[in-house]
Order: sequence, then C-alpha cells, then structure tokens
Amino acid sequence: MISQKTIDQIFSTIRVEEIIGEYVQLKRAGSNFKGLSPFHDEKTPSFVVSPSKQIWKDFSSGKGGSAITFLMEIENFTYPEALRHAAKKYGIEIEEDKVEYSEEQKKAQTERELLYKIHEVANTFFQEILWENEEGKAIGLSYFKERELHDDIIKKFQLGYSPEQKDAFTKYALEKGYEKEILEKSGISIFPENTPTGVDRFRERVIFPIHSFSGRVLGFGARILKSNVKTAKYLNSPETEIYHKSNVLYGLNQSKQAITKENLCLLVEGYMDVISLHQSGIENVVASSGTALTTEQIKLIKRLTENVTILFDGDAAGIKASFRSIDMLLAEGMNIRVALFPDGDDPDSFARKHPRDFVENFIKTEAKDFIDFKAEILLKEAQNDPIKKAEAIRDIVKSIGFVSNALKQEIFIKEISTNFELSEQSLFNELGVQKQIVQQNQPKEKKETSIVKLEKVPEVLENINPLLVLEEKLVELMLKYGDYVLDRKTPENEAYQISVIEEIINHLEEDQCEIISPINQKIIEEIKLGIAQSELRSGNFFMTLMDENIVTKTADALVNPYELSNWEKHNIYFSKEEELVDRIVKDVVIRYKREYIIKIINDLKQQISEENSEESYKKIINLTQLKNKIDQKLYRIL
Repeated sequence: MISQKTIDQIFSTIRVEEIIGEYVQLKRAGSNFKGLSPFHDEKTPSFVVSPSKQIWKDFSSGKGGSAITFLMEIENFTYPEALRHAAKKYGIEIEEDKVEYSEEQKKAQTERELLYKIHEVANTFFQEILWENEEGKAIGLSYFKERELHDDIIKKFQLGYSPEQKDAFTKYALEKGYEKEILEKSGISIFPENTPTGVDRFRERVIFPIHSFSGRVLGFGARILKSNVKTAKYLNSPETEIYHKSNVLYGLNQSKQAITKENLCLLVEGYMDVISLHQSGIENVVASSGTALTTEQIKLIKRLTENVTILFDGDAAGIKASFRSIDMLLAEGMNIRVALFPDGDDPDSFARKHPRDFVENFIKTEAKDFIDFKAEILLKEAQNDPIKKAEAIRDIVKSIGFVSNALKQEIFIKEISTNFELSEQSLFNELGVQKQIVQQNQPKEKKETSIVKLEKVPEVLENINPLLVLEEKLVELMLKYGDYVLDRKTPENEAYQISVIEEIINHLEEDQCEIISPINQKIIEEIKLGIAQSELRSGNFFMTLMDENIVTKTADALVNPYELSNWEKHNIYFSKEEELVDRIVKDVVIRYKREYIIKIINDLKQQISEENSEESYKKIINLTQLKNKIDQKLYRIL
C-alpha cells in the first residue's frame, strides 16, 4: 500500500495542467485553461482546468476532480495505479506501508490488472531477447539495423523479438506463476485443443508494442521475417478487455507532446512510418496501425489538435484509404490536408532517403487541402468525360456535406465554384442533397430526447427542496471558503473570530439539523473529525480522497465555468465573491434556519392531523413567531 507520506508528496508535486495537457488541447482563458471535453462530444469548450486550485471540471459531462481522478477517468486507472503513474512522471519514489493481505484480498486482484501486468512482462521479455539473446541479436536486431534504425529509437519504441522456440514466452510466464487462463485471455499465448502445452502467438517475429495514451502496453503488432512462410506478414493481438484496436493509435504516447507543440498531427498507416519519421526528428506523427481510421481514433487526435495532415503512399490503395479518412475527419470538425509520396515511396522510405528539413519541406509544400487533393485525383481519372467530371465534383461536394460548420461549407463551395467555373447556386443545391442524405442516415433519438426533457422540466421544478438547495450551499461554502476567518460579536458585544467551517458546523449542531444528502453527510462528518483534531478540512483535503462523488462535488464547488472580464479598465467595479464571504455565510445560514423551521412546522402539522396534540400546537405557534422574526431580518413582507 502506498504510504500517506508519498500520497501527500504526489499531490503537492504534480501539476494538473501538465497532466491533462497531455490528453486535452488547453488554451488560456483568464487565470484558467479551457479545452474540449475528452469525455463528451462538444463544439464549444466547457472543460476547465484551474492551475491555482489544481483541479478540473468538465461541465458537459459533470465530471471533475484532481489530476489523479482525471487519470482514473481517462485511463481507467485504479487509485493506486493513477498515483504510481503520476509518481513515475514526476520522479517521485514510492514508499510502501507494509500490509499483510488476506487470501481473499490477494484473489481480489482484477483480471484487468493482470492483463496489464502480463503485457508488461511480455514486453520486457521480448526486449531482453532482442538485445541479450543470440537469436534475437542475429535475427531481430539485425532486421531493425537493416531498416537503418538507431539503438535509441529501437529502445524508445521498446521494439523486441519473439524467438523461434514455439513456447519460449509461454513457458517463461508459467514458470513465473502466471496462470494459463490469463495468458490465453491476453492473446500472447495460444492453447490449442488436445495440446498439453501452449504456444507463443508471435514466435519468430519482430515485436512492436502498442501503448495506451499514458504508456501502458495494451497489445502487440508482430512482423514475420521469413519470406517462404505462408502466413500474414503482420499479426496483431486479438481484442481483449484492455486492447481495442479501433480505440488506439500507434505512437500516440511517444508523439503527444510534439503534436500539441506543433498543433498538427501527421497521420500515417504503419508502425515503421511512425518510427522512421521519429528518427528523422519529426515526432508529431501517429499511425492507424493498418486498420481503417475510426471515429474513436480521430477523437484521440482531437484532444491534442484539430489539424491533421494525412501522409499515405502514392499508390491506388493509399489514395483510396485517404478518401475514406477525409470524410470521417471532416465529420469530426478537423482541418485536413493530404500529401501523397512519389510512387514507390512511403513515409518510412522517404524519411530514410532524405534529411529532416527536406521531408518537412516536402510535407509543407506538397500537402493540399482536401478539395484540391480530391479534384486532382478524380479529375485526372475523369479526363474529358463530362459525366465522370460531374461525378468527381459531386464526390467533392459530398465531402463538404460532412462539415458541420456552415461558414466553412460556404467557403469550400466558393472555392469549388472558382476552381471549376461552376455557379455557387448549383453547388449549394447539390450540397443540400448531400445534407439530406447525411440527415436521413443520422439516428432520430436526439429529437425524441429533447421532447421528453421539456415535459419533465415543470415536474422537476415542482420537486425542488429549498432546504436541500441551502444545505448544498452551506457545504459549498465550507469546501470553498472553509478556512476564511469571520469577525463576530457575542451578545455582550465582545469581538471574536471564527472560521467559516466552525460557524456553519456550530449552526447545524445548535439546531440539531438533519442532513438530507448522504454525500453532504459524509463531508460534514469528515469536517467534524477534522475539527476534533484541530484541523480545518476544506476543498484541498477532499480532493485527495478516493470517493469519486465527493471529489466531483468538491470540484463543482471550487471551479467556476466563467470568469469576469476586466471591467476595471472601463472604471466599472464589481465586488468579488471572496470579498463578500462574511455576508454570504450570514445570509445562507439564516435562510437555512428559516427553511428548517418551516420543515419542523410542517412535520408537526402532520402529527396533529394524525393525533390531536396540544403540545404540538404550542410548538407550532412558537416556531411561527421565530420564523416571523427571521422574515423581518430578511426584509420579507409578511
């Protein structure tokens, strides 16, 4: 178990904007950063990161918390896994508390965690074979050297080799105590029927580990080196609980920082394309790993940049692949350019033939916007055939139909109109046809959902409990301003000071208030425990807890989605909330007291209806008089 001392060091060292910046393209917005939600499709950024408070809040999905909770959400880490990942990133040594685990606790280790572990074990094994084993050096390392890869690049991408022995890794893993079931589920080993032992899936192949965004090994790609064997050239891990090829981009872990820095992602097809470009010094590149580009993969790129340049081979297959990708990228709001390499070249061979400056300049000068690219390819095929030419233009307009931004659509239409000397009206008519086709293919659920929501709004409003609303505000004030000191006076006019937390807790205890929300109850219990230990537990304390609901609630309290503009330059001044804490606390406490009195009165009235009680009548009269006094304080009209 990670020691509390280490946990405290992790939270005090990590920077939320740095960790989230590896996953989301953040832009400065006042004192905060903003970006598009990585958890929810949106066009207007509502994802807020506060460097000063070290928290984030996603207003589209409702999620929020610390850097650690973000890692748990985005990577499906457990709490300890997220802590270890952050510690590794910031060079913090993990200190473990010695804990004796029961047999049940040992068995509780999840299959998912074991899958990650067995992939790490296999990854280390394949690398050791490549560098230290005679067969690995003679075959695997020699192959990478023939491809002109340097040692540092081979190590950067953790390339490896699986030996000819059919059960080399399987036997190694079983001897280390890993069970047959987890080896089989990982796909690294295969256990054929009527065979006593398992065999290695990737034997006699060079290995390309496939990493998650954060760098964990999810699966492997493996290339056969023998040309006289009738088998697939590349073999990939099967789908598992942790590896879904449609959700992964090869090289993203190694390239994410460069993509953010360049504000551009180069999209290629194969492992070697990524690796060779990295070796040439061009690092903002990822590969779809031989699969057709998916929406999930595009969303991974969009976290970092909206600008994509597609780099594909100049052959028919490469052109066809680029056409498929263009429409998908446009549908996700990406800005696209396309560059095809000369016949016989791909990004790998081109990067090995030429120096970095030449490759960068080629990409920059040869990359065309998707209209020019499709026009050049399609009109070349059409030649002078008017029917084929019309079909080519229709194909280009079809791509524009995937663009959701109306202004961009109009600019693209004008571009086609100028290039092909066609009327804008005829192109807009064709665009209208394409839009209808797109709309017909979209599910109609959104419309139905919005109708349901409109019907439910009045009912929700009727069921709002004002006491719960004020309870939420009291908890928010304790989380947000708990250690603020308030100036107060006793009934004898003696001055004293008290914190916001103590003021509110005293009020709740004085009136023996029952807390409605279970989450609020947990928070208040923690706060009371802190007071007993002479500790004021406010927002920062709750951000380190493992309770997801409490962390999200704390983020809600601490992060404001909007910031006031600087009106002072126009000689317009507003009081900041921080300057009004004293007044806000007084107001909320007295309003809460009033609503609590009304609740008690209503409860007593219910008792009277069930059993005639003179005592209850007296209480109602006294409480009503107290409520009237509060109303006078609140300047209410009686």
